Amino acid sequence: MFIKSQHIYLRALDSSDLDLIYLLENDMSIWQISNTIAPFSKDIIQLYLQSAQQDIYTNKQLRLLICLNETNQPIGTIDLFEFDPMNLRVGVGILIFESYRNNGYAIESIEVIKQYTKSVLILNQLYCNINATNYESIKLFEKCGFEKIGLKKQWNRVSLNQFEDEIMYQLIFN
Repeated sequence: MFIKSQHIYLRALDSSDLDLIYLLENDMSIWQISNTIAPFSKDIIQLYLQSAQQDIYTNKQLRLLICLNETNQPIGTIDLFEFDPMNLRVGVGILIFESYRNNGYAIESIEVIKQYTKSVLILNQLYCNINATNYESIKLFEKCGFEKIGLKKQWNRVSLNQFEDEIMYQLIFN
């Protein structure tokens, strides 16, 4: 196990996660959130899983599986991205699989990753960017102490001629 709390633990990806990550990365319903525009092959995912074993200082990112303590069942992912060791900050994103939502697992996962980034990585801050109509994520990150710091107007294209604003959130530890 990697990082544990009352109901969940976070663990590194390994080769046994190939099918799960393949399905997740090719789920078109979340492409807008992840800025994905094309499907991934299993070969590409396998290469990604091999490089995911490197530490965050090498890759500048870290994806962890969120798993239930009692069953070891994966219920989502939490990502650290755009790691900036010079300025002691990293972006964070989370996805809880639909059938496990509204059980407090997202809050618990963010609280665990906050502790990890503050105590182990010794970072100064976390940040995230959320589409303005993603009300569940806005509520989640605000509940976890993130503050709205800005608005990027018409930042993300959601259809041919339609754009959506993106809200910037930040959590400073000190």
